[in-house]
Amino acid sequence: MDLAPYLETVRRDLAASAAPGGPDVARAADLLTGALDASMRLCLLEMLSDAADEITTKLSAATVEVRLRGGQADFVVTPTDVAAPPPVTPPEPSGDVTRITLRLPESLKDTVERAAAAEGVSVNTWLVRAVQVAAQGGPSTPPTRGTAGRRITGFGRA
Repeated sequence: MDLAPYLETVRRDLAASAAPGGPDVARAADLLTGALDASMRLCLLEMLSDAADEITTKLSAATVEVRLRGGQADFVVTPTDVAAPPPVTPPEPSGDVTRITLRLPESLKDTVERAAAAEGVSVNTWLVRAVQVAAQGGPSTPPTRGTAGRRITGFGRA
C-alpha cells in the first residue's frame, strides 16, 4: 500500500484551506506540510499497525502484520499452524473464595485488560485462567489471540 496518495490528499486539503489567506499563508501551509510529512507517515503506519493488531484479535487461525519496504506498507496474513489448546475453565469454587492483592506494572495491567477484553472475559477470569494453566504445568501465559508484538522496520526519510 503506497502511503503517498494519502499524504498528497492532506497536502491538497491544507493548500485549499490556506488559499483564501493569500500567498503568504499558502506558502506557510506548503512549508508546514513538508515539515509534517515524516510525522504524518509515521501516524499512518501506526494506524495501520493498530488495525492489523485489531484484525488479528478477530481471527482465530491467522495473524496480520504490517511490513514496510521502501515507501510501501503491506499487510501480511500468516496462518497459524498451532492448534489452540482447549479453553481452560476455572474450577467452580468449592468452599471459601480467597481474595489476594496482585501488584502489576501499569503496562502489564494494560496488556492483561486488552487480552481479557479480546476474549470477552473479565480481568479476574483471565487471571484465574492464567494461574490455573501455570499451576497445571502448562504454558506460562494463557492462550490468547492477537498478542503479536508491534514491530516497525524500514527506513525514515527527511
